[in-house]
Amino acid sequence: MPNDTVQAMIQETFLEMAQALESGHLGGQPKIALTGIGSELGEENALQGALLAARQGVDVVYIGSLEADGVTHISASNEDEARQAMEKLLDDGTIAGAVTMHYPFPIGVATVGRAVIPANGREMYLATTTGTASADRVQGMVLGAIYGIITARACGVKEPTVGILNIDGARQTEIALNKLIAGGYPITMACSGRADGGCIMRGNDILAGAPDVMVMDSLTGNLVIKMLSSFASGGQYESLGYGYGPGIGEDYDRLVLIASRASGASVIAGALQFGATLARNDYRAIAAQEFALANKAGLKDILAGTQATRKTSAKEGAVVVPAREPVTADIAGIDVMDLESAVELLWKNGIYAESGMGCTGPIVLVSEPKLHQAADALRKGGYIN
Repeated sequence: MPNDTVQAMIQETFLEMAQALESGHLGGQPKIALTGIGSELGEENALQGALLAARQGVDVVYIGSLEADGVTHISASNEDEARQAMEKLLDDGTIAGAVTMHYPFPIGVATVGRAVIPANGREMYLATTTGTASADRVQGMVLGAIYGIITARACGVKEPTVGILNIDGARQTEIALNKLIAGGYPITMACSGRADGGCIMRGNDILAGAPDVMVMDSLTGNLVIKMLSSFASGGQYESLGYGYGPGIGEDYDRLVLIASRASGASVIAGALQFGATLARNDYRAIAAQEFALANKAGLKDILAGTQATRKTSAKEGAVVVPAREPVTADIAGIDVMDLESAVELLWKNGIYAESGMGCTGPIVLVSEPKLHQAADALRKGGYIN
């Protein structure tokens, strides 16, 4: 074999070794750490989760006071010591990621949970479950949709479908996501299993796992993932799923996943597997690609637009209410937070309207002859699609 060929092979080998060390991969598998102290179910439960993941092929570094064959052990006697050890391992690249029970993510970073639907075993990504994508509710949900797409794709879902849970901010989130789609960012919207369809998801759709990615605020997501993961135990502890997921955010490159203090061994093992999958599939490259596409489609302007005021303020003067008339036609798709201001907008346009609540959510009631005129006014005002 020529010397230059041998030299090239040696250089390639050393390059691969350097990349493996940098990414926390050893022997082809990424190292994922677990801080085991602090579980409500005891540290033994956390260690059992680590051993279960190790038997399933994850290269686990266990940080805690207990030891066992099958996992690398880093000694820590309390949560502070465990946290410091985890941070050091992340900083020096010894590990590719970590699972822990609490982490102070910066604003702009939120976690995407990975749940198993008890009814059919389908997996669903909950975006988001902890952290704060944005201080603005609608902005946070729009970003959450992107975070969910990134996570699902990093786990092998090539074209994840996206649904929006029917909560405060859902309709404005839908409008923003449709603008993003129109700008060129590819999102495949899910369809509710209910008769009227649409991408706004009901409680039934959670239980059926209708979308691949279910978008919601973090507080709601935290509640939903707790209910799904502890369903089989009657709420005593979390026994299903993969935990609360990784912190995702633009330019955030620290792979930290959250498990609950009530997570059973099977969920802890799932969280470690989750982290290994993300590291192995280079989720950071996927995130960079998705944010580049979203920003090219106008993400920043769309997010800024969600904060633009559409509400009639008292400073603009009192709104004159038009003469009352029978209101038998309804317009749906208005966010509950914008319902009263939507009615005031119609009053300003000389259309008598009332607010109401239908079986699918908030509605504005108008007369039949003025239905199309009212819908046009609300559409121009940014209240409906």
